[in-house]
Amino acid sequence: MTVHFIGAGPGAADLITLRGRDLIASCPVCLYAGSLVPEALLQHCPKGARIINTASMSLDEIMAEIQSAHDAGHDIARLHSGDLSVWSAMGEQLRRLRALDIPYDVTPGVPAFAAASAALGAELTLPGVAQSLILTRTSGRASSMPDGETLENFAKTGATLAIHLSVHVLEEVISRLTPHYGGDCPVAIVWRATWPDQRVVKATLETLEDATGGERGRTALILVGRAIGAEEFDESCLYAGDYDRRYRPVGTDPRFPEGTE
Repeated sequence: MTVHFIGAGPGAADLITLRGRDLIASCPVCLYAGSLVPEALLQHCPKGARIINTASMSLDEIMAEIQSAHDAGHDIARLHSGDLSVWSAMGEQLRRLRALDIPYDVTPGVPAFAAASAALGAELTLPGVAQSLILTRTSGRASSMPDGETLENFAKTGATLAIHLSVHVLEEVISRLTPHYGGDCPVAIVWRATWPDQRVVKATLETLEDATGGERGRTALILVGRAIGAEEFDESCLYAGDYDRRYRPVGTDPRFPEGTE
């Protein structure tokens, strides 16, 4: 048997990969993080599947369910919200599975920052404005931040920031970023991206607190940077008519002559 870790996407039930959907349909056991994974995804489970909401369970209890399914020879669909590469708590489960010699694989999902960017209709890396995106968070009860990973250090780069799990300390985020980005820097908050009750607020660092009307909530992403909503930026050379490309040779002596690899 195999434990299939599946990124269930940011919220909308149809934002899951075909592979993820098909794996869910093939597994007689499904463990899902019910606090964030939409129940509509469970419709893909086969008839009679054992479906377990892990929201109230400890790691030991989750692993006991996996061990039980393994002993019975059953494949497991293990659903986590967004993508599994960041803040999914997958790593500690994989470590235990390796110790138990239980096979697993990982299927990526649509991450929250991509869903939030789509809600804004924005590209987060624009030529001449920002070419880096930093995914980060502030310290919380479950996980503290390493000493060097501070908002101030990231802000010094001028990159676009996607700040997760931090809307509850919004005032702190604003005060720490303003000296580096400036009060006029564009910022947006997207609550529950792609869910039916999605909400978006666009503002600047100096107006954001008032723009939220005091709303904080919990499932929200803060995006900060000059690329958000920018209109004054360079066009990419990639599609410029005079840019010599492998698939569009230009000039009498192109770098990649037609027909070459």
